[in-house]
Amino acid sequence: MVLSEMDRDRIVEMAWEDRTTFEAIKFQFQINEQEVIELMRNELKPNSFKRWRKRVQGRATKHEKLRSFELGRFKCSRQKQISNNRISKRC
Repeated sequence: MVLSEMDRDRIVEMAWEDRTTFEAIKFQFQINEQEVIELMRNELKPNSFKRWRKRVQGRATKHEKLRSFELGRFKCSRQKQISNNRISKRC
């Protein structure tokens, strides 16, 4: 799949966020966890990639099945609504 620069930047941003799951990234961009890891490996400096990988490996908030709550989710009051396949444009 060919991603635009804007899409790649958004995926990197979402991957760094603690509460954004890999499933949310897959829902919006149709790329699985392994593809996100490969994208991060290609987009980040080697040390940044290692730091990110260490940080997200086994983190419960990055995987829907490992989360401790079932209903609802954390949402900042300033966060924009998500459309069916893309985050609303930022101002």
